[in-house]
Amino acid sequence: MDTTAAESRHLSTYVDRPAQQVYDYASDPSHLPAWAPGLGSSVEEVDGKWIVDSPMGRVEVAFAPRNEFGVLDHTVALPSGETFYNPMRVTVHGTGCEVVFTLRRQPELSDEEFARDADAVSADLVALKRVMESTD
Repeated sequence: MDTTAAESRHLSTYVDRPAQQVYDYASDPSHLPAWAPGLGSSVEEVDGKWIVDSPMGRVEVAFAPRNEFGVLDHTVALPSGETFYNPMRVTVHGTGCEVVFTLRRQPELSDEEFARDADAVSADLVALKRVMESTD
C-alpha cells in the first residue's frame, strides 16, 4: 500500500461555545465565507445545491444531512467533476467543544503542498473559533 496516499492529519481546535451552537453555525453553508475563506469568498444556493466561488473555480459543497452526532462531513466537487470527501466533526468537550477536520493527502501532493493545505485548514478552524467566541 502506498502510505503517502493514505496519510491523514487530524486538525482541531477547541471552541468555548456549546457543541450544538457551533454545529448549527458551521453546518449552514451560507456561513462558509465567514469561517472558511480558504474554500471560497462567496456562496449561493442554486437549485438546492450550494455553489462556492473558490480559488479552484465554482465548486459545489454538500454537507452530510443534519444529525445529532455533530457530523459535518462534506464533499467538494470541482468544476472538473473530481470530488473530495472531507470528514469533520464537532464534539462536546467540557463546557465547549472540539472541532476536528481530517485532512487526507491526495496522491499527487508534495510534502510542501500537503503542509500548505494543513495550514489553510488550521486557519479556517481558527477563524471558526474566532467567529463563534465573538458572538453571544
